[in-house]
Amino acid sequence: MIEYRNLKIAILGAGSVGAQVASLLLEHGEELANRVGAGLEVVGIAVRDLDAPRTAEIPRELLATDARSLILGADIVIEVMGGIEPAREYLELALTSGADVITANKALLATHGPELFAIAEQVGAQLYYEAAVGGAIPIIRPLRDSLAGDRVHRILGIVNGTTNYILDRMDRDGDTLEQALAAATELGYAEADPTADIDGFDAAQKAAILASLAFHTTVAVDGVHREGIRTVTRDQVVAAQRSGFVVKLLAVCERLVDPETGRDGVSARVHPALIPAGHPLAAVHGANNAVFVEAEAAGSLMFYGAGAGGRQTASAVLGDLVSAARRHVVGGPGVAESTHADLPILPISSVSTRYQITLSVLDRPGVLAQIATLFSEHGVSVEAVQQSVVTVGGGEDEESAGATLVIGTHRATEKALAATVADLAGSPVVARVESVLRVEGL
Repeated sequence: MIEYRNLKIAILGAGSVGAQVASLLLEHGEELANRVGAGLEVVGIAVRDLDAPRTAEIPRELLATDARSLILGADIVIEVMGGIEPAREYLELALTSGADVITANKALLATHGPELFAIAEQVGAQLYYEAAVGGAIPIIRPLRDSLAGDRVHRILGIVNGTTNYILDRMDRDGDTLEQALAAATELGYAEADPTADIDGFDAAQKAAILASLAFHTTVAVDGVHREGIRTVTRDQVVAAQRSGFVVKLLAVCERLVDPETGRDGVSARVHPALIPAGHPLAAVHGANNAVFVEAEAAGSLMFYGAGAGGRQTASAVLGDLVSAARRHVVGGPGVAESTHADLPILPISSVSTRYQITLSVLDRPGVLAQIATLFSEHGVSVEAVQQSVVTVGGGEDEESAGATLVIGTHRATEKALAATVADLAGSPVVARVESVLRVEGL
């Protein structure tokens, strides 16, 4: 029997996620109340336009345009409006008023997370954000709570559904990037302006959040190296298949040793990468997301599921709501974020990785020896070379014949690998550097 007073819930935003949160909360409110031990009363839903179409039925009397009044009258504030402002202002107001906050706003957390967490800690409130990364996938709590006593070494994440859909179409259906992007746009996976997705901004924000949690160190989004998928070609995808790889846009967060100082540091980066076809991440298809965690004691862990969608993301929001409501019923201050390791954020030049480099070279004696010398000069070891001869002109002259080399390296520093590629591009025996992709997951 519920004896605790009703908890007042304010929802900011009624878009695809907000409308589903409100609808599910109203539909299952009694069941959730029994789980919590208190009634959950939606006091209002802040919107810009009272008459805008919604993806779910919401009683009109709950809609309001005065967000500040709703916030000040709430025990728990759910922010699903997106963007930086006025979301940041509203969440600061909610926290300073003593309300717990639930947000799905990855951009806000990646840029202003430390400030918001500091406010929450000062006033004894709690900031929940399971829905900010991976949609319905439970990854925030496992990193923050379940693995808090372990030592996470590495995270490989497919955290953007749009780019995974595009690359999957290119791999399985033979599409070009342009064709796959058009299909993603038609299905609603990609926005009219897909920049945030295909240029890696969305994934970089999520990488900053994951790295901060995993390594107990504040990682700003500006500290995340970012490359998108605009330059990925169908030829690269086909070459990857021949070599036993799949191309994915990965968020890579890892603890590593700084080769300059010998001290531990943190790297966070987003870029296209080759994944072995037998790796669990290679089997992540369509618009799904997955996060692969490598921890010292727990070993390898995989979290997989829907990375977006209004109803799926609403599931994560409501999970946070149950946690926040239980805290109110049980009592006690909020639990502060564990971000006190203060490890340095290392540049990508410090990362150790592998490259697969595709070159167009002249087909003449001594070319392989000259190329091998360039690798050796930078201390980079070659693991495998595949060669095919092609005709690049119509004459009999040897200058009209060339070869394609696909070179796989052993692990080396990014600095050494990048310098090797730069020298290859300037070599007289190399016509073109056709492709450079990092290899992860080995």
